[in-house]
Amino acid sequence: MLRINKREYVVVSVGGSLIVPDEIDTEFLRTFRELILSKVNSGLSFYIIAGGGKTARRYQEAAHQVRGDLPREDLDWLGIHSTRLNAHLLRTLFTEQAQDRIIKNPTRRVPNRHSVIIGAGWKPGWSTDYCAVLAAKKLGAKKLVNLSNIDYVYDKDPRKFPDAIKIESSTWSDFRKLIPDHWDPGLSSPFDPIAAKEAESLGLEVAIVNGAKLNEFEKYLSNQPFAGTIIK
Repeated sequence: MLRINKREYVVVSVGGSLIVPDEIDTEFLRTFRELILSKVNSGLSFYIIAGGGKTARRYQEAAHQVRGDLPREDLDWLGIHSTRLNAHLLRTLFTEQAQDRIIKNPTRRVPNRHSVIIGAGWKPGWSTDYCAVLAAKKLGAKKLVNLSNIDYVYDKDPRKFPDAIKIESSTWSDFRKLIPDHWDPGLSSPFDPIAAKEAESLGLEVAIVNGAKLNEFEKYLSNQPFAGTIIK
C-alpha cells in the first residue's frame, strides 16, 4: 500500500492590524500570499488564523458610542465576526490550496487534506491565540508563529519605558511572568495568557514576529536567524 506522508503544519496567527491597519493592506496580503505559496511548494503546510484588529475595534467602538457600555459577550461576538470576515478574505487568496470553508471550532478534528487551512475565532472567551494553540494540538504542529505589530517581546512596555529590554528567547515560565494571568477582549499582550499556559503544556514553540517584516518570517520558516522572539 502506498504510504502518504503526513503533512507538517506550521500554525500562523495573523494579527488583524496587519490585514486592516486602516484600509485593507493589499500589499501585505500580496507579499504574504507569495511567501506562503513558496513555502507550500517547498513542502510545508499552514494553518492560518486571522485576528479581528481594527475592524473589530471599530464595531466595538461604534456600539459603545451609541449605547454605552456593552456586555463582554457582545464585545467578544463583534470581535469574532471580524476575525471571520478577515479569515474569509484570506481564504479567497488561497482558493486552490485551502478548504472550502473557514474553520471556526478548533476543538474538532481539523482536516489535513489541504496545504493551507484558514481559521477564525470561535466563541466568546476564546481569543484567536487560544484557537491557534488548540489547532496546533489537533494537527500535531510543533511551531506557531504570531505575526503582530511588534519586533520583539520586551520585559516591559517600550512605549512607556525607554529602558525596556528586548527578549530574543524565553522559556514559557519566564514569559508568563511578564503578562497578565487572564484574558479579556482588547487585552494588549504579546500572547493571550490562557493560550500561553496551554502552549507551555504542549511544549509548543511560539515565535513572535513583526508581520510588517515578512522577510523575518521567511527566515524563521527557513530555520535561519531572525528578528523576533522565540518562546519554548
